[in-house]
Amino acid sequence: MITRYTPISSLTAAIFSFMIFSPASAFEIAQAQETQPTQGQADNKGTDAAISEQKIEAFAVAYLQVDKVRQEYSAKIEATSDEAAKKKLETEGSKKMVEAVKASPAISVEEYSAILTAAQSDPAVAKKVQAELQKTAPAQQ
Repeated sequence: MITRYTPISSLTAAIFSFMIFSPASAFEIAQAQETQPTQGQADNKGTDAAISEQKIEAFAVAYLQVDKVRQEYSAKIEATSDEAAKKKLETEGSKKMVEAVKASPAISVEEYSAILTAAQSDPAVAKKVQAELQKTAPAQQ
């Protein structure tokens, strides 16, 4: 089913669209990934086994916070016609997304990025993430 990947792909699209105009945030996440490569990044085989249930839960909580920021800033960006103001909002939104992950005590930006990458490339991880998102989303509302 394609729909089970929608939240993950929408987050990725949102993060990358914001990062196109925000090299500082993109660099920060890229640098974090380079300084602490995870087993999932080094070897996709068995990636889902390398990610604990606690990290999947923490990812889901952080993801929902990031998604709230994405929705908020997407609406602001769409409502703005000035290109300079749009770029400023994109930069601000990107920073807020990174801050949302950093505010989550149980997961680092590096771990968040690694799980996101793993979920994009490994259907088993994506399935676990989607299941956790479905459990976590009602609790956050």
